[in-house]
Amino acid sequence: MFKKILLDNGLRLVYEKISYVRSVSVGIWVGTGSRNESVKNNGISHFIEHMLFKGTANRSAKEIAECIDAIGGQINAFTGKECTCYYTKTLDTHLGISLDILSDMLFNSRFAGNDIKIEKKVVVEEIGMYEDTPEELVHDIFSEMVWSGNSLGYPILGTQDCIDGFNKKMINQYMEDNYTPYNTVISVAGNFDEDRLIEDVKKYFGNWSRTGENARKYQTAQYRTDKVIREKDTEQVHLCMGFEGIENGDDRVYSLLALNNIFGGGMSSRLFQKIREEKGLVYSIYSYPSTYKTAGLFMIYAGMNPEYLQTVIDLTKKEIDLLIKKGITKDELDKSKEQLKGNYILGLESTNSRMNSIGKSELMLGRINTPEEVLQKMDRITIDNIREVIDMIFRYDKLSMSAVGNLKKQIEI
Repeated sequence: MFKKILLDNGLRLVYEKISYVRSVSVGIWVGTGSRNESVKNNGISHFIEHMLFKGTANRSAKEIAECIDAIGGQINAFTGKECTCYYTKTLDTHLGISLDILSDMLFNSRFAGNDIKIEKKVVVEEIGMYEDTPEELVHDIFSEMVWSGNSLGYPILGTQDCIDGFNKKMINQYMEDNYTPYNTVISVAGNFDEDRLIEDVKKYFGNWSRTGENARKYQTAQYRTDKVIREKDTEQVHLCMGFEGIENGDDRVYSLLALNNIFGGGMSSRLFQKIREEKGLVYSIYSYPSTYKTAGLFMIYAGMNPEYLQTVIDLTKKEIDLLIKKGITKDELDKSKEQLKGNYILGLESTNSRMNSIGKSELMLGRINTPEEVLQKMDRITIDNIREVIDMIFRYDKLSMSAVGNLKKQIEI
């Protein structure tokens, strides 16, 4: 069972003690990502994530890595559109070391000029690598297209022009504005002494006195219908077809997840079985929902030989038409619900997954559902709920498309 504590400075600590494991995962969740950026500083959230590993007043970059390596632990971070997370996983006896290192990175990073210069090169290389990975690039192109003009569509890595302009002053100002205790959650899952955890969190984070508001206010992202083709010399064509989805925190997401399992969420799904297994037209095809504050997407991805592109689009549309016309069967729904519950419960067996779940929920929603509550929401999904979601999502007036590859012919949606 998870617990929550609010420190005097507004910092939230959420934790779940799991006494039968020997590991503990710690995450520092900050409510800022590419959605908080502007045209001038796009990519700075991700860049700061990199810079926090480059050395502090107390440790060099090498010493940060050595401290964790020496105890057989793991340390890493990731940046999303709405949050950034720095996390560790170690033996339960080394929780104090994790909190010491993470707090040192958060409060004492040097942002030395030469380190900034070197890391700019690293991130530009990362952007180049991403450009050379069309099966990932096509998703970003889609987001940028449908949320054109809104920061939700900005790429997480940023642009080379923006990165070239970053300096220590910009970094410090962005952290001053966004890295505040009110905008941060520490999540811990695993085996630990509860009193010692609270004592250590207060020791390392209790003096954090930056001011700031707890609630993040985002401009509503208006979904735009469009089609974008990016010509690229690739063997395969990479396709995204998508619709406006459901926002984070809306319980209809559970119905959409159940529907996604049936439609394109796995190897037994309709899209995979029909287009890959029966027709052999694609190597990869799947669908998935994305949820954000005040916005969401439902995406379909496929990678194929260019000559099959129009056929794959037509067959996908045929499956959508079938879904709109006939819906799903009760047997499909029952199987999908069991699949949802099974995936969820198996995920709970990892301390890292639990840390992620409670940390992100608290940061993004201000509340955490217990496993029992989540399973109840899944159990309560009905055929009528699925029909509501089908009618809501699969609207052809909201269908957009992005494609990357060697495209010679005009594409018809």
